[in-house]
Amino acid sequence: MSVTLRQARPQDLDALYRLEQLAFSGDRFSRRQLWHLLNRAHAGNLLAEAENGRLLGYGTLLFRRGSRRARLYSFCVHPEARGSGLGRRLLEALERLAVDQGAEALGLEVRADNRIALGLYRRMGFRLERWLADYYEDGCAGWQMGKSLIAAEDPVEEAS
Repeated sequence: MSVTLRQARPQDLDALYRLEQLAFSGDRFSRRQLWHLLNRAHAGNLLAEAENGRLLGYGTLLFRRGSRRARLYSFCVHPEARGSGLGRRLLEALERLAVDQGAEALGLEVRADNRIALGLYRRMGFRLERWLADYYEDGCAGWQMGKSLIAAEDPVEEAS
């Protein structure tokens, strides 16, 4: 399956809303919230799109002026595309976008019962930072996770 990653546009609102409804059983963004993320927020929104234009995933980063830490605010992969490597590819692109915007770290919150997402984030280098009791609307706890985006410098070789 050929997938293109691109910046989200305001005309993607309907497709984003449909994916939110399909992928999440609770804590979904409303159409109004998605509109704000696309049009007003200090955010970066990337889409994963199939050749036929079908939305397969998206991610939203929030940037706070004066902060070097970006926040992965929403991350969603279509149920039919899960396990295909799309989540990793999309997350890598979001990390590059964060670095391009001057971020040195990336944070996120994830449901404690979302083992698949927790596994992906851990494989991508995120570390558990803080337990968030009763964080989600249904009472589920969450984890706050973070990752440094600063590349480790190569050690300088000593001249012999």
